[in-house]
Amino acid sequence: MMLRAILQRLVLGTVTLLAVSVLIFLGTSVLPGDVAEIILGQMATPESLAALREKLGIDQPAHVRYFMWLGDLLTGDLGISKAGSGFGTIGTPISEMLAPRLFNTVRMAGVVAIVAIPMSLALGLLTAMYPGTRLDRIVTFATLSLISVPEFLVATFLVLILAVYLGWLPAIAYMSDSDTTWQLIKALAMPTLTLTIIVSAQIIRMTRATVLNVMSSPYIEMAILKGVPRKRIVLRHALFNAIGPIVNVIALNLAWLINGVVIVETIFSYPGLAKLMIEAVQTRDLPLVQACAMIFCSTYIVLIFIADMASVMSNPRLLHSK
Repeated sequence: MMLRAILQRLVLGTVTLLAVSVLIFLGTSVLPGDVAEIILGQMATPESLAALREKLGIDQPAHVRYFMWLGDLLTGDLGISKAGSGFGTIGTPISEMLAPRLFNTVRMAGVVAIVAIPMSLALGLLTAMYPGTRLDRIVTFATLSLISVPEFLVATFLVLILAVYLGWLPAIAYMSDSDTTWQLIKALAMPTLTLTIIVSAQIIRMTRATVLNVMSSPYIEMAILKGVPRKRIVLRHALFNAIGPIVNVIALNLAWLINGVVIVETIFSYPGLAKLMIEAVQTRDLPLVQACAMIFCSTYIVLIFIADMASVMSNPRLLHSK
């Protein structure tokens, strides 16, 4: 039964990814502008434009270009840059351009996850153990306030306090290969702190709400009537049944860390994957835009698949749901 559930979700994920690839290709195809005109600039002539379009392969019909792109993608060939985005040059393999940016994004997301997830789970469980107390009210007010504030405002406030007024941290996440460990930590501090604050608030709220919802179950009420300490009830009984929704919200936030940090990377000039995609859109480097978008969508689908399987494993009754 478990193997069947895994296979069903793998097939569904594959079909979803295929449908997303069609949408990505169609979306990038209708972007305004012409990459050939962008490359040639003032030197563009009708003859040179036609020759460059033929060289880049953008003179082919849309369906032909899609199946050629999909075939290359399935063989691991992401193509070459057609506009030299992200400090690359025309003809640079996209895999070479993506590798350092993807590493930077994954590194920052990993640091945020290591800090935010344990802290958020601890605070969420603590407020669920002692609802209505002063600690619970303070944490609830703080998390609701942070969830209501957009990430660019959080980032701007941190820059104003930590970089401008106090001068503790740099406002720009400048990094180079010659950086020492301390310089790397300082460069990562501001974007990491911003994302940690935003992600933690959501996980704390979801953990608290899920555990308190489980606490209203009849078997929990029976444990309370028997005099079992609330801490033991939360940690040994309620937490296990709340794992599914908690893992789901963690997976969604991890997917957001990989996919949705465009604003944070732009504010701090962090050389991540999202910023590379923005640069590719500006220069209409379609193969690079498509590669970035497919990485984002694949990451999201994989994390949702992991969260779904974690929910099933924590609650086997979901295998028999209709």
